[in-house]
Amino acid sequence: MSEPVLLIVAGPTASGKTFLGAQLAAALGGEVVSADAFAVYRGMDIGTAKPDPALRQLVPHHLLDVADPRERYSAGQFLRDADAAIASILARGKQPVVVGGTLFYVHALLYGLFPEPPGKETLRRQLERAWQEDPESLRAKLAELDPQRAATLSPNDKQRILRALEVCLLAGKPLSELWAANPLGKPRYRFCFLALHPPRPALHARIAARVEHMWQAGLLAEAARLLAQGVPPEAHAFKAIGYREALRVLAGDWSEAYAKEKVVAATRQLAKRQLTWLRKEAGVRFLPAFGEQALARALALWEESRGE
Repeated sequence: MSEPVLLIVAGPTASGKTFLGAQLAAALGGEVVSADAFAVYRGMDIGTAKPDPALRQLVPHHLLDVADPRERYSAGQFLRDADAAIASILARGKQPVVVGGTLFYVHALLYGLFPEPPGKETLRRQLERAWQEDPESLRAKLAELDPQRAATLSPNDKQRILRALEVCLLAGKPLSELWAANPLGKPRYRFCFLALHPPRPALHARIAARVEHMWQAGLLAEAARLLAQGVPPEAHAFKAIGYREALRVLAGDWSEAYAKEKVVAATRQLAKRQLTWLRKEAGVRFLPAFGEQALARALALWEESRGE
């Protein structure tokens, strides 16, 4: 019997990968494994654009709503949970379809987690205090020490900025240099990696429409409900685009109109970073369309991969 092949469906945010992944799973007798760092959190539905009820009824979805938003869900936890979900799907004779925009999670699933230097509590506390006083100076420091890694991170991604700085200071080398010195080994799974790449103007228009829809659907009320349930404002779950801006509105710092503008801008930046990552990822086959238009071509590429 031939070795199982994972089907990966990725792409920038708002490109329709959730829809395409579910349709592919339905066509192939499969189940979806979500690779989204924030869709794991219970109660965070609108801002994470989780699959709608129709898609979740069409095929089983795994790794949605598996974590408490008051706690931090890590890449290591994702790797363990995704491996278990894939093994369970294969044991039932079904096809695993991995869908998501957290490309670090997808990369970890395919190649494993890089063994970075262990953290040092004293240094991390120093960096945390420095961030509180002047985050811009730490962004500039990372751009100086590791410009390649800095270019891939959102200015608001405190966790990864501080970790990249921590590695630079502990190892005496940039994180990007350590990764380069440890080239990819054999993938953990055979895979067919498909990525949506719709035209940028159309994607930007769709991002703006999605943000407006989220607001109309009750994103502010969802964020308020999470706060009322005891999720602290500094929780990692609230670092997700949309929620962090909603918290500023709820705190009285921003107007809703300004917050929506900030969400649109941040989402566009995220989409750009996702495409940059995908262009550097090995074995990606791009589909120049939105997910709703790509099913036939995706199935054809899947069949090609099965014959290789």
